[in-house]
Amino acid sequence: MRHLLPPLHEGHAPIFLHQAFADALDAFENWAPGTTEPSVLCEGLPTAISAVFGRMRSCTDILPMRILEDVQALLKGTDDQEFADEQASYAEAALILRAHCVARLKS
Repeated sequence: MRHLLPPLHEGHAPIFLHQAFADALDAFENWAPGTTEPSVLCEGLPTAISAVFGRMRSCTDILPMRILEDVQALLKGTDDQEFADEQASYAEAALILRAHCVARLKS
C-alpha cells in the first residue's frame, strides 16, 4: 500500500513535508540511472521521492536559498530554465523535479 501524504493547507505544507522535499532532492541527486526509485522517510514511512515532489506541486511556500541553489545546480545543463528570481516556490521546483523523476522511471 502506498503512503498517502497529507493535503496542503491553503497552499502551505507542514514542516515535515518541507524536510521530506529536502531529503527527496538529496535522494534524487544520488539516484543512479537504471536503479529503482529511491524513497525517503515521511512521517516514519518510506515514501517514493516522486510522491513527495507530486504532493508539493501546489505548495506556495518559498524555497529556502540552500534548496533553491541545489535545485539550480541539479538542473544546470538541462533544458529546464533557471528560476526567474530568488523567490521561487516549492511548487516551481516540485513540478520540474517530478517531471525528471517520471522521465527517469520511463528510461
